[in-house]
Order: sequence, then structure tokens, then C-alpha cells
Amino acid sequence: MTNSTSRRVTANLSLTLDGRYSGPGGPGDLGAIVPYAVTEVGRNHLARIWEGATTALLGRLNAEGFLGFWPSVAEDENADPRDRGYAKWLVDTEKVVLSSTLTEAPWERTRVLNAPAEDVVTELKATGEGDILVNSSVSVIKALLSADLVDRLYLMICPEIAGGGQRLFDDGLPASKWTLTHLETGDLGEIAVVYDRAR
Repeated sequence: MTNSTSRRVTANLSLTLDGRYSGPGGPGDLGAIVPYAVTEVGRNHLARIWEGATTALLGRLNAEGFLGFWPSVAEDENADPRDRGYAKWLVDTEKVVLSSTLTEAPWERTRVLNAPAEDVVTELKATGEGDILVNSSVSVIKALLSADLVDRLYLMICPEIAGGGQRLFDDGLPASKWTLTHLETGDLGEIAVVYDRAR
């Protein structure tokens, strides 16, 4: 067993009431999610997820999608300060991208690794300090939940039933218990929650 630092693995995702992170139209069908991301509660939640995090762990699709969006927000003086704060953090922080197809890093301060998420997290936890944040990279979050390596879940619950689409919590995950450590509700019925793994 590798000596582990006290680094936590944190994961963030927005879900509908029926537990979906995208709608029946496929991965890009975020109609039940997007309206709540720009609310006060949504933006407070975004500001919360990267506090204490020093590494961003991403899948390839999110890394490429984030690259096309967040750097411009970091430079936009008119952007909401919470959006800009996250954007600057993401641009400046250490990024680890899990991919079997990328041959070079898509960002500065980025390493590309072709390895299972649980192996990468074990290596990251053995070195360095600060939280390891997996923001919206569902394939990575699912792998880490399966290996019981997620220490904190940041969830934004959107008050809509998508009726189809992909779910975060698949059958077959190991049973686990969680403690509610933060709860914030919004005017549209959105709920931001933080759950810590009870070990």
C-alpha cells in the first residue's frame, strides 16, 4: 500500500431529479442543467468546488471542451467574478488529462496519461498537497466511485425530470455512506449539496 497524503478526491456534477447528467438527446443535451448553472446558487457552487483544490483531473472530452470555453472567461473582465475565479484557477492549476488517444497536452501545465483513473489518483494522492478535483468528467467520476476513491461529492440538483439520458449512479457501485456538509437552495428550486464520504 502506497503511503498516502491527506489529499482528498472531490467530484462535481449537475444532475436532474431523475439522476441524469444529460438528457435523452445525448451528451450535449443539457437543457435541464444549463439554466441552473448561472443562478446565484449555481455560481456560488462553482466558486466552492475549487477551494483547496490544486489539481484538476479531467477526461479528454471535458479537457477539450473546457479549453474552448474557460480561458476566454478568465480574460473577460465583465464575467461574473465567481466564473472568472474558477476559470483562472483552471488555467493556472496542474491539470491531468486521462486519454488513450491524445498524443500531446492540450493546455499548458497539463500532463496526459493513458492509465486507469484509480491508478492515477493513487499516484496523485501519494505526492503533493491539496484536493484533486474532477469537474464534470463523468467517465472519471464513475471509475473513481466504482473504486470508492471519491472523498467529497459536489452535486447540483436541478428541479427537472429529463426522462432519459445518462445517469451518474449506475447499478453495481459499492455501497457507501455520505455525510451532508453543505446545502444551499435557489429561487428556481435548484439545490447545491456537498457530501463527504463517511469512512
